[in-house]
Amino acid sequence: MSSALPEYYFRVRENGAAVFRVDSENRQRRIEMDQIAIVNIRNGEIKPQGDRVLSDADVAQIQTWMDERRQVLAHRDMDDIHRAVDYLNLTTQWVQAKASDDQLDAVTDALLLAMHDLRSTLVRKKADRMTSD
Repeated sequence: MSSALPEYYFRVRENGAAVFRVDSENRQRRIEMDQIAIVNIRNGEIKPQGDRVLSDADVAQIQTWMDERRQVLAHRDMDDIHRAVDYLNLTTQWVQAKASDDQLDAVTDALLLAMHDLRSTLVRKKADRMTSD
């Protein structure tokens, strides 16, 4: 395990992160984290905290983190979709083999509406892709 700490710490938030500069080279040898910015992944905005002026190195590190974070989130989105396909298959098996009439009564309408909505959207998007080629 490396004893060197990173220069920056990113506390993930809903739409980005709070960015901290990490300092462990002080007299007490304590780890200090000074918040330097707030980042919004969706719109790419970087807001310095208080009266702080971010250096070019700060902005470069933040931008690198934002690019990497977008890749992680995109990967998670696709993984979630593949899991949804698995859940649909497992749900079909449950309906066929295990579900009681009462359980089916509790979920049938919600499942049918969700599947209808999904199917309609997928068909429309596929048609759009086919006509734009």
